[in-house]
Amino acid sequence: MADDLLPLSSGFPDATEAEWLASVDKVLKGRGIDSITRKTVDGLAIHPLYRESDFAAATDPLGTPGKAPYLRGATAAPDRFKPWDIRQAFAHPSPEVTNEELLRDLERGVMSVELKLDCTGQHGIQISTLDDLRTALQGLRADIATIALDHGAGSGVTAATLLGLWGQEQDTPTSLKFDFNMDPLGCLARTGNLKGGLNAAFARLSAAATSLGEAYPEAGLVRIDARMVHETGGSDAQELAALIASAVDTLRRLDNRTDISALIPRMSFALALDGNYGLGVAKLRAARRLWTRILDAMDHQAVPMRLQAVSSARILSRYDAWTNMLRNTAAAFAGAVGGADIMTIRPFNEALGIPEELGRRIARNTQIIAMEESQLGRVADPTGGAWFTETFADDLAEAAWKEFQIIEAEGGYAEALISGAFQKRIADVREARAKDIARRKVPITGVSEFPLLDEITAPVADMPAVTPKDGVSTEGFAHFVKVDLPGEESDATAEALPRIRLAEDFEALRDAADAAAKRPSAFLATLGPIAEHNARADFARNLFAAGGLEATQPPVPPQSVSEAVAAFRASGTRIACICGADARYEDEAAETAKALKAAGADHVWLAGKFEGDGIDSNIFMGCDVLHTLKLAHTTLGVAQ
Repeated sequence: MADDLLPLSSGFPDATEAEWLASVDKVLKGRGIDSITRKTVDGLAIHPLYRESDFAAATDPLGTPGKAPYLRGATAAPDRFKPWDIRQAFAHPSPEVTNEELLRDLERGVMSVELKLDCTGQHGIQISTLDDLRTALQGLRADIATIALDHGAGSGVTAATLLGLWGQEQDTPTSLKFDFNMDPLGCLARTGNLKGGLNAAFARLSAAATSLGEAYPEAGLVRIDARMVHETGGSDAQELAALIASAVDTLRRLDNRTDISALIPRMSFALALDGNYGLGVAKLRAARRLWTRILDAMDHQAVPMRLQAVSSARILSRYDAWTNMLRNTAAAFAGAVGGADIMTIRPFNEALGIPEELGRRIARNTQIIAMEESQLGRVADPTGGAWFTETFADDLAEAAWKEFQIIEAEGGYAEALISGAFQKRIADVREARAKDIARRKVPITGVSEFPLLDEITAPVADMPAVTPKDGVSTEGFAHFVKVDLPGEESDATAEALPRIRLAEDFEALRDAADAAAKRPSAFLATLGPIAEHNARADFARNLFAAGGLEATQPPVPPQSVSEAVAAFRASGTRIACICGADARYEDEAAETAKALKAAGADHVWLAGKFEGDGIDSNIFMGCDVLHTLKLAHTTLGVAQ
């Protein structure tokens, strides 16, 4: 349409795809376009070019937003004031402090709150009695802002019932907005234990869902949570497969216990989003495709999939934690344009400890800015029809469906967890990812790349002293949950999915270096003028800093081997790295290395791939940086 008004392109000849490919081939010097095609950890190709032949967007195959089967979202037009629910998570151990945080954040733009509960007080709010909950929720209006639960060590039935009891004390209980988020299979995956076994867990869930559903007609009852698959290092397809496998297994086990058709609209689904917003958008779209396919297989009418997107915990770093703001912003963008109904952004300083006001303020303001200033919620399904997004969403959904079929063949989600088969497949992906991180094929800014040894640490709240409690008091629960449990069973057990952070191996080295009486260092033996050695010296300095080692070099480049040796002796370290140009290595590298070894160097690296006498190891793009740093620590005697 713009060309009708101002024909900017009229002076250029029409370009064909063949001509474009020929130009690309010329730039790539004959390597072909496949050389710049990337693969995800699921083995899915990301091509440099997508077009109508990849996804026929012009025919609108997914329908329109707000219409069944709701592949493009639940509404035709976003709510002007609430295009998505800005939900903040709270985990301070003290119910009193939590109450202050809840009220303050609700006044400052948060639309709903999620309480992370933990009776030990180590990983969440220490609430074990109704009085504790009253303290935490004093002054809250659940008829205005939804109160949601995040269950740490349990299936959520007990805590959900506790919240239900609190609701009965309010003025208008039936108008209260709760997300009870009960999830037995999520508990089994997170903790590796489901008390009383599967039959008892689902008998309790059925009774609680029926009673709480009747008491609170606007409440969400069950949340199918697959974030733990992401947080343990799994792939996008594995996370999506776990999501639908858990949903199917949950409904299967509730069948003949409760009204499934009434429960399905009151379910929500939680996924994690990381800094790759292109893949994040596609993951949300793929989730809708998969759920629609499940409902169709169940002969159930299409209902909108209520999606909660939570920024990833595994991408957060403790060092240079300020960079987490950028990672979270990318995740927020993916959630907003991908159509998440609820979005939770983690505080940027969460990996350091208990987030304080600054961390929570940045978390909520990231969403507020995206919503109000960037206006990401003004358009319904803004990525709908985008060739890459739709093609990759299809590819991702198909990959997830194949994994889902494997899980079903293993007996369903619970049985796949109990047997350990699913965990093994995740571990394979996690190990492959760890190798890429070690080689910096997956760089972590501020940690494995561009680390700051003199960084300013982000603030966190003080951790109060807490006394662990045995569990949640069940006094008064019969008011809601009346259930005849099946015969006594042993607990259902499985290998728990461990939470990881991608940066933690590098951070362990930084911790050890920071704890040393004197910061360990590596000497840079530069060859030739600055113009020749500077690039590789910077590379080496950045590499060693990733392990907390300070790279030292004389202010004036050495003019001879003897000057380099004298500077090495003055540095006080026992390791060195030779940095220079390839052409100079032929004449000077071996002589310099042997002289450094004679001067007391326990290990000599060379920046580049040249090998010679006296050179113990090489560092270069794609080398195993983590191994190099561990070797440097061991050589220097840095305690791990």
